[in-house]
Amino acid sequence: MRQMPRLLRAMEAIGGDIAPEAVLERIVRTAAELARARYAALAVLNEDGDGVGRLVREGRDPVPDGDGPLIRMLLDGTRHGPPGQTAGTLLVPVPVHGVRFGVLQVTARTDGTGTGTGADGDFTDEDRQMLRILATEAGIAIGNARLHEAVRQQARWMDGSLELSTALLSADEDNTLAVVAEQARRLAEAVTSTVLEPAPGGDLEVVAASSVPAAEAARLLGSTVPADSPAARRVLDGEPVFVDDPAADPRLVTGLAQGQGPSMLLPLAADGTPLGALSLARPPGAAPYTVPERALATQFAQQAALALVVGRARRDREQLAVLEDRDRIARDLHDLVIQRLFAVGMTLESARRADPPDDVRDRIDTATRELDATIQEIRTAIFALQQQPDEAPTSLRTRVLRETGTAAQTLGFSPSVSFTGPVDALIGEGVARDLVAALREALSNAARHARASRVEVTVDAASGDAVRLTVTDDGVGVPADRARRSGLRNLARRAEALGGSADIGPGPGGTGTRVTWQVPR
Repeated sequence: MRQMPRLLRAMEAIGGDIAPEAVLERIVRTAAELARARYAALAVLNEDGDGVGRLVREGRDPVPDGDGPLIRMLLDGTRHGPPGQTAGTLLVPVPVHGVRFGVLQVTARTDGTGTGTGADGDFTDEDRQMLRILATEAGIAIGNARLHEAVRQQARWMDGSLELSTALLSADEDNTLAVVAEQARRLAEAVTSTVLEPAPGGDLEVVAASSVPAAEAARLLGSTVPADSPAARRVLDGEPVFVDDPAADPRLVTGLAQGQGPSMLLPLAADGTPLGALSLARPPGAAPYTVPERALATQFAQQAALALVVGRARRDREQLAVLEDRDRIARDLHDLVIQRLFAVGMTLESARRADPPDDVRDRIDTATRELDATIQEIRTAIFALQQQPDEAPTSLRTRVLRETGTAAQTLGFSPSVSFTGPVDALIGEGVARDLVAALREALSNAARHARASRVEVTVDAASGDAVRLTVTDDGVGVPADRARRSGLRNLARRAEALGGSADIGPGPGGTGTRVTWQVPR
């Protein structure tokens, strides 16, 4: 074969790249040069095998609808050109690993002078044979490039999954979902990545997002996929959703599809329990996700769900250890500290019955009252230690402690809190709601006007049929006219609506301020 040196050079040329897109372009360019054709094209099947996924051209086709025979041969799966093929066009199949992959076409053979000005001629049998050999070599080159790309992608996703697991096990719970979104976006070469969790109404709500540009992520937070949409139903059943064109696909009836290109909605589940979903989207006009990319992303979502479960379990164990330690502290306070304080109090009572001098009796009474107040505070601390912050019932004790904890930020110190009687059992929800509102206002007044260094809060449900809230501070006091105009008005209105009363006056010894709010239980 006289053209063997040119064929060998062409075969060497198409093997010089490993990037799939670059290989396809080099094949078309080399085919045109080898066959001395003015035009060459390579049509590649799509992932489903039922259409053209890629059409690579070199030169200008001199024949109207010149790609028609090429596409028909590709879709028909024949090994020879379709009827009506002219001698000025060659069509040869390009198999990859023995499977139909594409069809290579060359058109309009020149005279071989290299000037491009000679008359077009017909291709010879030798041209056809060389093109078939080139197509076979092209299939090998494409197969190698695809294999290299698959290995590269798999290694990248595996490394990313390992980095994700490490990051999730060391990240704070508030940051774990953001880590998943950021890592998934980077690996999938997407512009947006969101993590969705089931909302109370059943919709899927975006709780974490990563995007390019970063400002887009803020817009996505809070977006929802309706519970009755096909995409939500399918992903919560554990099946992934792949969309090539979100704008034309009815399955994504959601703001997530606006202005996006090819997308994936992947389930996050562990042991059959749905935890949420991972959404990935490329820009409009981008290439759809390939079958290997879809498989790798699905595996990543499974790994992310497992890492999330492991991370949550680790944090649950840590929280359990903290709660157990708090229970131990609460038991020690109750069994040891309070019992010792009771013993001291009884000793003081015994000393008082011994008829000591008046000044000594006054000191004993003062010490006894301080012990009683200390015991009340310790009991309050025990109650607070026994509550789980995220799961504690909204009892009156809990709400009072939360209000005083919030007020500590503006006061600069924590108020002292004590409860008398079974406040949670005796005080109804309606009274409790207004009592908390009155407490909030009294603490706010103390923070704004009192300039106090100590605030005491007492909730008493053991005084007959009434509940009494007392807030006492050691500050400068509130002028009578200001009390009447501001604080007392709102407090009194709440109390009177429940058949009670409110009063603001000086504290013990005439210093500071005491707010008393009392209503029937």
